[in-house]
Amino acid sequence: MTVTREDLNPCTVKLTVVCGPEEVKEGYEKALKQISKNIRLPGFRPGHAPRAMIEPLIGREEWNSEAIESIARKIAPKAIEQEGLKPDPSIRLHYELAKLQREPAECEFSIKVPLPPIVEIGEYKGLEMAKRSAEVTDEEVEYQLNLLRNRRSTREAVTDRGVEEGDIAVVNVKIEGGEGEGRTFMTVAGQTFPQFDEILMGMKVEEVKQVTLTFPDSFQEKDWAGRTQSCMVSVASLSAVTLPKLDEAFAKSMRTETVDELKSRLRSGIAAAKENSMREEMNEELMEKLLEKSTVHVPDNMWEDLAQRRLQETIDELAKNGKTLEDYSKEIGMTPEEFAANRRETALLQVKRALLIREVFSREKMTLTNEELNSALVTMSEEYEIEPAELLAILKKNRQMEELQFRAFATKVANFLRENAHTKEAVTA
Repeated sequence: MTVTREDLNPCTVKLTVVCGPEEVKEGYEKALKQISKNIRLPGFRPGHAPRAMIEPLIGREEWNSEAIESIARKIAPKAIEQEGLKPDPSIRLHYELAKLQREPAECEFSIKVPLPPIVEIGEYKGLEMAKRSAEVTDEEVEYQLNLLRNRRSTREAVTDRGVEEGDIAVVNVKIEGGEGEGRTFMTVAGQTFPQFDEILMGMKVEEVKQVTLTFPDSFQEKDWAGRTQSCMVSVASLSAVTLPKLDEAFAKSMRTETVDELKSRLRSGIAAAKENSMREEMNEELMEKLLEKSTVHVPDNMWEDLAQRRLQETIDELAKNGKTLEDYSKEIGMTPEEFAANRRETALLQVKRALLIREVFSREKMTLTNEELNSALVTMSEEYEIEPAELLAILKKNRQMEELQFRAFATKVANFLRENAHTKEAVTA
């Protein structure tokens, strides 16, 4: 065996191993014995049939796969020991096969050896963060009030006038020279794009206009987006939207007694949402500041596994909705390769932050209470939209209780960093 070492970073060492012929032959022999235990031949106990009868029954791929497992199990620890490395036992090794064949006996593979992470944390008390306000304006309350009224709105067909702002119009657009009857859309007048809104205003049901439209780059019909087309536009139907009166009856339909009480409830809800958002923004800002002040090195194996897992989760979720990664990447203006690279960058950042969180937790000699763990469980259950007891059972079954504990760690450390931060006035443009 010969070993070539390459230090990829302070926490990751790549070893390229070229095995000797005898080591390769031994690996294939052990693989043959292991595979033969699962082959049953009349008149022979499993694993005791003659080699000449077993070999023709083994596929090349299966034999190679079992052989490299056998070779790596024996050779990898020797190579790591030879280089004087002490890998982090909590992080799995990464193998990459370069060459493997039985005749002539050859094997070459590389190992990414993860060394313990290096965390040199900066001063985490007194981090600066911008001052924020959770004050709720009257305009925000009115906006939410109008959303509620819109949900209870009614529609009435319009036949005696043209399109007005806020009307719901079903329109047909046919590209000149295009096949078929065109494409039909339901639109809210005044909320499409300026050129189209201007054309629609005043049009009556069944009225037709010959126009030239320049569709915006973000238009929903991707093959029309960004293009200028000569079109026939017609209004198929028109409805006016009527909002319910803002009175005591409406307030009671919202389970309040008066309009003022309804507004007060909305104001409280907006304030709570703003406070949550503000807290998340502060947590993000403080973690960015702490990372800037710290030096954190992590083994590639640690974040690469996370990146691959997150990417696979995305692919699986897209598949449920009948989409591919290529489809989704195109929708967000990326290539699949760029999306995967983004996942890798995000995973590396998440791992570095997690190590800083654990470091603060340890240095401050923090502990978790049952109440804090239960709070983290409730938050997780709301995200996954299942009952806390059901989520707890799943976490225990899948041995993922560490994720729950880390959620509680992160919340406690975030609260600590905010409480000890130095607040400064936000800079305005």
